Amino acid sequence: MKKNKFNLGLTGLFTVMIVFFACQKQADSKPNFIFKAAPSVGVAAKVGEEQILEKDLNAGIESDLYDAEMKVYEIKFGKLQAILLEKFMNQDPNKKGLSNDDFLNKYIAKDVKVTDAEMEKFIKDRQIPKDQLNPEIRERIKQYLEVEGKKLAVDKWIAEKTKKTPVEVYISKPHRPVFDVNIKDAPFKGGADAKVTIVEYSDFQCPFCSKAATTVAELEKKYGSKVKVAFKNYPLPFHSQARLAAEAALCANEQSPKLFWKLHDAMFADQTKLGKEDLMASAKKAGVKEADFKTCLEATKYKAVIDADMAEGQKLGIKSTPTFFINGKLVNGAQPVEVFSEVIDEELAK
Repeated sequence: MKKNKFNLGLTGLFTVMIVFFACQKQADSKPNFIFKAAPSVGVAAKVGEEQILEKDLNAGIESDLYDAEMKVYEIKFGKLQAILLEKFMNQDPNKKGLSNDDFLNKYIAKDVKVTDAEMEKFIKDRQIPKDQLNPEIRERIKQYLEVEGKKLAVDKWIAEKTKKTPVEVYISKPHRPVFDVNIKDAPFKGGADAKVTIVEYSDFQCPFCSKAATTVAELEKKYGSKVKVAFKNYPLPFHSQARLAAEAALCANEQSPKLFWKLHDAMFADQTKLGKEDLMASAKKAGVKEADFKTCLEATKYKAVIDADMAEGQKLGIKSTPTFFINGKLVNGAQPVEVFSEVIDEELAK
């Protein structure tokens, strides 16, 4: 049956209605909204005698709300740090006659120098093509690294100033949303009964996931059996080789969890080798039984498992990879080790 071009479906209809309400400013007729205090805690709106609860309003947009709340928090905290920096500068006897920038460069960040090795490491980590590395790009990279170096120098300087007199901060930091994540059949490593479980939704062709895999390896070294790491597949549709790579990983897992993690590491180490022949070669090097692995891969044996991972991920509100859940607490993206450690340490302390 041929679909009517105006048949948008529920999702499309909701999108159109949201845009309509957002853009409707000069219309002759507007929805009748009355903004007032809630009659009781947890109620977001009321239509006649029917209440719409906050929990229903927030369902499915927890990640978006957290990101927005964090943005507000970071803006406020950044302003607080700027105020503190200026106060401490003005209290310093060396500040007399110097502008803030001059004092920063002469005293706080006097040792900040960008080396060639730091430049090359940045270029390698960001995978910047050599044909794009003209003098202008190199200068911009250098300036960026100088700014980052100055930020670290400022942090260190303020840390020294507040060592004996801590700053009491009353700005509330948003709480990470917590989700119930099923890892029943997911490949895992680390302590089986660990107090902290890190669940990663990942895509073997995603460059940010490759970077995150390195971070997870650092966390494993740091925490050992105190953490359990579980892997869930979330191959994005625009990564043409990601689903096959996910199939390959699960085919390796069928033979041994150790083989899963060996192939996992190999694929993230070189994401240019995710075609079928390359996957066969990587799996062979990892130590799989070739015939069984090939049969499994060609049969797309784990299609339903991958589909289930993705369906669950969508229910959890995942929009990009990598996405992590630490004891259910959401951590979006390839964050630094420190971000993960903050959440892990909180969980271990409970």
